[in-house]
Amino acid sequence: MRTIVREVEYRHLEESIINLWRANQPAQFWQIAEEVDQGAWKDAVQKAINLNQKSLNADDIDHVLYNTLGEGRFGKSHWELSLFNRFYWLIKPVIPFWMIQMVRSIVHKVEREMSVAIWPIDHRNTHFQWEIMRQYLLITGREDVTFKNFWPDQNRFSLVLTHDIETPKGLSFVPKVAALEEKFGFRSSFNIVGDQIPKDRQLFKDLSERGFEIGLHGWHHDGSAYQSREKFLKTVKIINEKLIALGAVGFRSPLNLRNPEWMQELEIEYDLSFFDTDPFEPISGGVMSIWPFKIGHFIELPATLVQDNTLVNLLGEKSPRLWLEKVDYIEKYFGMALVNCHPDYLVVDKVWRIYEQFLSAMSEKQGCWNALPRETARWWRKRTESQSSGISTYSNTRLARLVKDKLVIH
Repeated sequence: MRTIVREVEYRHLEESIINLWRANQPAQFWQIAEEVDQGAWKDAVQKAINLNQKSLNADDIDHVLYNTLGEGRFGKSHWELSLFNRFYWLIKPVIPFWMIQMVRSIVHKVEREMSVAIWPIDHRNTHFQWEIMRQYLLITGREDVTFKNFWPDQNRFSLVLTHDIETPKGLSFVPKVAALEEKFGFRSSFNIVGDQIPKDRQLFKDLSERGFEIGLHGWHHDGSAYQSREKFLKTVKIINEKLIALGAVGFRSPLNLRNPEWMQELEIEYDLSFFDTDPFEPISGGVMSIWPFKIGHFIELPATLVQDNTLVNLLGEKSPRLWLEKVDYIEKYFGMALVNCHPDYLVVDKVWRIYEQFLSAMSEKQGCWNALPRETARWWRKRTESQSSGISTYSNTRLARLVKDKLVIH
């Protein structure tokens, strides 16, 4: 009986959800240059699944993708706000700021203690991908294999800087944030809430001409759009109109609320609403990925570094230590370091100093590709789809070599 029920649930997921992540097959991720032994590759994927079955809670690749990138391991009600968060966001406008910080600190301390094993790094999907390649080398008896570079010009990892503007005060501080990033040779994106878009858009025009990007951060900065599918569809119509008006191709949901099925209605190239692992968000969890991936028709760029407000005001950090330690991990596995910092919080000296220290440290790193979100999304789409489109870009490849029991990539 249990098997029958499981098969019924599987068929349901096939029809309504799993297809959203099917384009993220391991073969698309690795992009091996040489002709692949398909039988050996299939066996390698299955062996990697079997070895990681307990941590991934899946026995086939469709369910691996669903449970990781699709956060399916949290259940069907994962995208719904808890009663506590619904109440909190309802009364937040009338709560003093000091009380908000106190309540969130208490709640997030408990969440952090419960998530020690998977935060700030959740290595499960990363190790799974590396295990597939290790198994392929073992099965085929090969010493090494070449694959397409993860990032342009043989860069080791990517750095994506993003900002959500939540208030008029934050908007007025944007020029100073942009100037700081220019000082270190970086560019970023600024996401504006739809109902706060100023009539005078000279600032946005100026930022675009200087190489920055403008995106949209929802229609209202609250969770109202996700109260029901009907409400979401009404809001999406307005959002899509604002995207066109701004010339924007990217989006991040307010509060990082998300529902991958509903979000297919967004007319965007990329989204920024998901994260690899974060117990501090209104909908906690994570996609376990330090790389971009596809959700239906758009590219997802998950946040892989904790937000500035969480880092400084909730965790009490006084330096960019946690950011830089995570960057070291991301660099090791050719990942994407994506952070969201708010001009609304950067206006505070202690947050500003930490961000400035972070940018200074990143400017000294070799092999770092700083790109706008739209550039990153377009690169990743081209990289993972180029096989089927006949594009060959294997001029720069890296060597994956099996040394004893470990996979080493040079």
